[in-house]
Amino acid sequence: MKTKKILMRVFQNAIAWIVSLIVLIPLVVIFISSFKTAAESYTLNLELPKKLILENYSVVIEKGKLLGSFINSFIYASTSTLLIVFLATMAAFVLARNKSKMNRFIYYFLVLGIAMPVNYISLMKVMQFTHLINTRIGIVLIYAAFALPISIFIAYGFIDTIPRELDEAAIIDGCTPESLYFKVIFPLLKPIIATLFVLNFMSTWNDFTMSIYFLNESSKWPMTLAVYNFFGQFSTQWNLVCADIVLTCIPVLIVFILGQKYIVTGMTSGSVKE
Repeated sequence: MKTKKILMRVFQNAIAWIVSLIVLIPLVVIFISSFKTAAESYTLNLELPKKLILENYSVVIEKGKLLGSFINSFIYASTSTLLIVFLATMAAFVLARNKSKMNRFIYYFLVLGIAMPVNYISLMKVMQFTHLINTRIGIVLIYAAFALPISIFIAYGFIDTIPRELDEAAIIDGCTPESLYFKVIFPLLKPIIATLFVLNFMSTWNDFTMSIYFLNESSKWPMTLAVYNFFGQFSTQWNLVCADIVLTCIPVLIVFILGQKYIVTGMTSGSVKE
């Protein structure tokens, strides 16, 4: 039995290494190619550059207008994520603590949005009617609306595990519903808040579809559209394209590295009830 367990662990580790290499090798190729000349990067291989061309990054930032696109992406991702976190946790708190028939209906109606397909024609009409198309606030509201169903679902499961005795004790001490949420419940939501923030920030930062449909001015484009436009202009210069991709990925990697320890905790905290 012991030998069987050892062999199983070796097999599992081997599979994990193979999968990791499959994922990492393209990223390493892109990173190495970002420091090569145009001729060297044409083949996109793991061969190290003969000379590090650091100027690729300065060229990308200048010609790709990445500074403005970076600011746009940061505004869209951070603003929509903060909006999602506060709305999802507050809605989940109310729905989890007051399980009336009406609240159950509202909860299932909201969660149904996870599986609902997107009708871009209707959404376009709504955006035009509300004069939110091609506006920064419009794209932020779209990101928030699409992420709320799954965020409420995740937050609901976590809040449902928090003992109701805390609510009762706080109410006896004179807490209003608002102070109960912000002073008692909200501090306990750190794992799920970090989870929602990381997942939604990464999703919004990497989104391409919404911005290409609802943002017509290049000055309002996020980094994903800037990379797409840059690739169209410099498709023969893979060194510049790779440098552009690296710069686009860095913020997402930083957010993920800082918040990864909270993701598993937040995702699994509401899965088991005692």
